[in-house]
Amino acid sequence: MSMKSTISSAMLASAVAAALSSLAVASPLTEAQVKSAMDAGKEKCFGVALKGQNDCAAGPGTTCQATSTVDYQGNAWKFVDGGTCTTMKLPDGRMGSPEALSRDMPS
Repeated sequence: MSMKSTISSAMLASAVAAALSSLAVASPLTEAQVKSAMDAGKEKCFGVALKGQNDCAAGPGTTCQATSTVDYQGNAWKFVDGGTCTTMKLPDGRMGSPEALSRDMPS
């Protein structure tokens, strides 16, 4: 096998591995994960996750974990400590919400 072929094979294998690992991250939380978070006193909070750091879907543009495309996307939620959602300090006076928001949506 030539050096060029060996490098190309390695690059292809690496690309496939990266694609598969991103699919593993971009999946809905299991019922057990949700139950565990709720049992630990966490609550769902919309509009507080940074881009790609949401915990689950809430509407168009957020099909599963880590799929939000905008910081503080209003229809993407993240688990936060219970009782802190609406009091979190966010940029530009934004506030978290226990319900989906219509602000900061992907264009």
